Amino acid sequence: MSRFAGTLEKQYGIPTVSLANENVVSYGIGAHFKYGTGMPVRYVGMPYPFTGLSQERLKNYLDDKDNISGKPIMQAVVDNFTEPLTGEEQMAGILPEDAPEPRFLPPDTEDNLQRLFKDRDWTDFNPIILPTEERVAAMLKGTSHAPDELVKEASGTFGTNRPFTVENVAIIAVMAGAKPEYFPVILALASQVPYMDSTTSNASMILINGPIRKEIDVNSGIGALGPVAEANSIIGRSMNLIHSIIQGYKEGVTGYSSLSNPLRYNNMTLAENEDELPEGWQPYHVLMGHKPEDSVLTILTGWNFVNCSGSVVEHYPPQYLMRDFMRVLAATGSATFIMDPSVAYQLRNTQGFKTKAEFGEWLSKNAVTTAETYWANSITSGMMGPLGKQGLEPYASWQKVPGNALIHHYPNAQNIRAIVAGGSTASVWFVTDFMGGRGVSIDAWR
Repeated sequence: MSRFAGTLEKQYGIPTVSLANENVVSYGIGAHFKYGTGMPVRYVGMPYPFTGLSQERLKNYLDDKDNISGKPIMQAVVDNFTEPLTGEEQMAGILPEDAPEPRFLPPDTEDNLQRLFKDRDWTDFNPIILPTEERVAAMLKGTSHAPDELVKEASGTFGTNRPFTVENVAIIAVMAGAKPEYFPVILALASQVPYMDSTTSNASMILINGPIRKEIDVNSGIGALGPVAEANSIIGRSMNLIHSIIQGYKEGVTGYSSLSNPLRYNNMTLAENEDELPEGWQPYHVLMGHKPEDSVLTILTGWNFVNCSGSVVEHYPPQYLMRDFMRVLAATGSATFIMDPSVAYQLRNTQGFKTKAEFGEWLSKNAVTTAETYWANSITSGMMGPLGKQGLEPYASWQKVPGNALIHHYPNAQNIRAIVAGGSTASVWFVTDFMGGRGVSIDAWR
């Protein structure tokens, strides 16, 4: 909200008052003003929740009071447009960033340094490996890039400028417990900051493809999603440290993630089990346009993670149960399956899906949910609802059908992905609503 208001005022000269949920107003008038817009944006605070409510409830909100000034909502809007600017509101330009920390900290005991890092939000609140000069120098040997090379500038929350270098990432890699051979992966991971945040409970997945998965022993086999592999654990932890230290995420200050999500602890870090792909099923990174010999990191992001619980049974084809489980993933129109190789072989050899694309196309044509279930999700109603009101299909048609009508809520088969991992000890799978991009080169950071 503050980004859009700032754009209207700065680029177009249109006076703006932001009407926002009370749960994020403090962010808009605080951290985002300081580090993002560089100008105070006047806010009127609405009760939470806001999306997905009836017209009657929303009208009641408008008849209520602004939770910032205590005035009636519409009076607060009018006053914010007409009252003279305060001295603070007449400021121009981004406020100066906080002074960067010194490159070296003064000597202290390990206990005191561990506490200092926690007090300054430089950790994930687990003990870290202290980044001494010798350890950072050793980590830097894992890449050919210069320590002072800029990795990225617009890396803060919502794209604000928080420039960082290769050496900064090396410090984080040391803190996480990485080996120098992990460093290109962590640099590729850092290059993708800022990571997605939400007031809801989203999470991420780190997928690694290509030769590096074997070079550094990223687990793709038995226990692929569990806490049983050093590389998976450390790379996943690195993402949390990057999120906190580089992106500057702080719960309740620069972000509000409601319940948050336990998947964030390791960020579902895994490699695809490319050696166990059925004939015709290509690795994820190849489907995204990379070469098989490329090492690629992809971040996928979403909310839901559903376990099939038991193994696949012969009398009910696996794609039917997968289709049925997709009913609860109504928000994004995106689905990512993580399946054991034995499930992939059944889909290929018994059910006849010769490629991952054929599997996705079948699900797109057969997965359904009721219109009322689809629109009951606040993400759907808040993001896709306005598109439907503008006449954009299929959302416009979905808004007109009866609530109990079945809709094919995955109209784009390309948004359905299959990732094969696991040790073939059980024919199990998970389905998520995670969205993924093309991926970023790890080799570029060697």
